[in-house]
Order: sequence, then C-alpha cells, then structure tokens
Amino acid sequence: MLKVLLVDDHPSFRRGVKEILTEGLEGVKIGEAGDAQQMLELVRDRKWDLVIMDITLPGRSGLDAIKELKDTAPSLPVLVLTMHPEDQYAIRMFKAGVDGYVNKASAPAELVRAIKKVLTGGQYVSTELAEKLALTLKTGTDQFPHERLSDREYQVLCMLASGQTVSDIAKAINLSVTTVSTYRARILEKMSMKNNAELTRYAVDAGLV
Repeated sequence: MLKVLLVDDHPSFRRGVKEILTEGLEGVKIGEAGDAQQMLELVRDRKWDLVIMDITLPGRSGLDAIKELKDTAPSLPVLVLTMHPEDQYAIRMFKAGVDGYVNKASAPAELVRAIKKVLTGGQYVSTELAEKLALTLKTGTDQFPHERLSDREYQVLCMLASGQTVSDIAKAINLSVTTVSTYRARILEKMSMKNNAELTRYAVDAGLV
C-alpha cells in the first residue's frame, strides 16, 4: 500500500488533494499534517513512501522544514505543492533536497504525473524550470543579485517585496523585529540597493512576486 503524508495548513485544500490522490493512485493511504512540527513528528513515528508539502507553513520556513525533514529521513521523497511560482523558490528547494515542484494552480493530472515520477526515483520539474536549472548548473555562477542571498534573506526579500512590514515578517517566521531588520540591511547591502521600493521593483521585474 502506498503511504503518502500530505502537509498543508488548510484543511479544505488537503481534502481536495486527497480526492485527487484517491482517484489517481491505486491503493493509496493518506496521512495529514497541518504544520512543519506535526509533519516531522509523523515522519519520525511512521514509515511513508512520499511527503507532499506546501512551503508556507505555520511556525517554520519551508526551506528550514525541508532541511530538517531530509536530516530526519534522507531517502524519503518530497514533492512540493505550493502557490509560489517556480522562479521564486524552486531552485532553492531542489538544492535543499526536494524531488519535485508543482504549482497549486496545475491540473490534477499534472500532480498525479509528478507523484508517479518522483516515486520511481525521478525528479519532476516543468520544462521552463528544467531549462533554468540546466543553465544554472552549466554556468556554475549566480546569474542574478537575489541568488547571492542566503535562504532566509531570500525569504525576507520576497516578503518585503510582497508589501509586508518588518513586524509582519517577524511574526510570520518567529523572529524578532531586530533580527528581521538585520536581514533587511544585509539584503540591501548584498543587492546594492537603498530601500524597499528598489527591492520591490527588482522583485517584480525578476518575477519573484
């Protein structure tokens, strides 16, 4: 029996995905988690064939959750299912160890295809992302200023560019306002920019938000 752990903080969305999986995969048993901590506890306590997870989870960044998940169960396949566009997070997610990346707006059939490919040991990416990954590996260098940022700095950049305040960000990712302000200062320095307006303009032009 195929055992899949579905991780998303919206019960109604999990219900919809469960219906897709039940219809598209024979003999599947689905477990559920609403946050990263619950996911990690379930992974430690039970054996799973696949984790399908969002990267926007309460209490912990998606990148942090994936890294801890991979530390706990290095061989467990992970498929990211999220609303964030591929250009925003996918490359960093693959570097962190995920096996596939699917946007929530994709058709149900694409999700099932991605699951089947990941379960057979492959990786699932869209054609556009595959081209970007290939180019990044070929050049071996960062192409864009935002690729110089750490994972946490990149997360803060995207949140700032989305219009969130330092206080909003601190609350969302469980950090102090001072720490988030420090990240903001580092981002501005690394990207040679002066203020949030420049960061936002860059993020929009680069397709990050």
